[in-house]
Amino acid sequence: MNSNFDIILVGGGAAGFFTAINIVEKNPKLKVAILERGSEVLQKVRISGGGRCNVTNACFEPNELVKFYPRGEKELRGPFHQFCSGDTIEWFEKHGVELKIEADGRMFPVSNSSQTIIDCFLEATNKLGIAVLTGQSVQSIFKKDTHWKIETQNENYVTEKLILATGSNPKVWEMLQKFGHAIVSPVPSLFTFNIKDSRIKELPGVAAQVTAKVKDTKLTSTGPLLITHWGMSGPAILKLSAWGARVLHDKNYQFTIFVNWLNDAEKDEVENKLKELKQEHAKKSVSKKSPFELTNRLWESLVLASGIEVETKWADLSKIQLQSLVNQLINGTFQVNGKSTFKEEFVTAGGIDLKEINFKTMESKLHGNLYFAGEIVNIDAITGGFNFQNAWTSGFIVANNFQITNLR
Repeated sequence: MNSNFDIILVGGGAAGFFTAINIVEKNPKLKVAILERGSEVLQKVRISGGGRCNVTNACFEPNELVKFYPRGEKELRGPFHQFCSGDTIEWFEKHGVELKIEADGRMFPVSNSSQTIIDCFLEATNKLGIAVLTGQSVQSIFKKDTHWKIETQNENYVTEKLILATGSNPKVWEMLQKFGHAIVSPVPSLFTFNIKDSRIKELPGVAAQVTAKVKDTKLTSTGPLLITHWGMSGPAILKLSAWGARVLHDKNYQFTIFVNWLNDAEKDEVENKLKELKQEHAKKSVSKKSPFELTNRLWESLVLASGIEVETKWADLSKIQLQSLVNQLINGTFQVNGKSTFKEEFVTAGGIDLKEINFKTMESKLHGNLYFAGEIVNIDAITGGFNFQNAWTSGFIVANNFQITNLR
């Protein structure tokens, strides 16, 4: 027995729900279903942003917003002109959810709970009569004349238009390859660096504004760095991991990074500052108080790593020790051995090759009436609400560009 729908969305996550809701709001007579393989929907939304759901980012200019996407920058420019962060805020406001901007630009529900977003989506699907069908793991997809046939482990479905919003699901990518779509192989995109080093071993929780570079590559990043029990994290590191997803994968996550703990300070500038301190604080211990915007603990650790004893006075600092300290401050070398997944956002670089998608409609260029939304395509962003913004934008475009005339 076949269950017939005008439109079926596979994937009960952020992109699937947002797309379905927008379609039915514009076309209330359509019969629409969301198929979810799990027993619950919107699981990633629930745990994202530490359970608060980082809905979007307060970057309102499309040409600026695209710069946060290591893969998809060029392709998203047009879509963001159709539906950007400001439109996201307005959409949620209309649906009873107020968002707030935090100091770093990330945006969350005022309630500080991802449940607010889940409730908003479930209320909307319920009100609009969208069928949300859980425990529906897609086994196969066929194209039959003008329709798509989807087989799950316990049901057959027929639909005229099929929207895939399955995120990084290898099984669905495999099915798409059978339809001739090229899949860019997936690699992790947001991860922290595992580093064992005496300079940072005792400093978990310490943060600094840095510039970090990966040796023998063009990868460089500026921002807060957080020392953890395992090594290094924070926006500066996560940015390197996102832009370097392929390169670092090819290096098997064994590489060297250079850290400028003074952000963008130059060698001469730091050297002169240290020489001034040598004169002004001659009788004080070098290690005791940080003269820069570094915590005293991090400063002391870098001083000791420069071969300077705890009690050494500024006046007694040798030329070699001074040079060594300059080097530790602006060009600290650290060996990375492996990675740890950044728990709040498990993002993958990889997916459907962008050349095979029409970004005016999010439709497949190879098969009519086949659409994509969210992370199933080879688009990913750094942390900060940008991956969700891609889900909202792609979902809006799918919904906005449907030619519904022949459906009803």
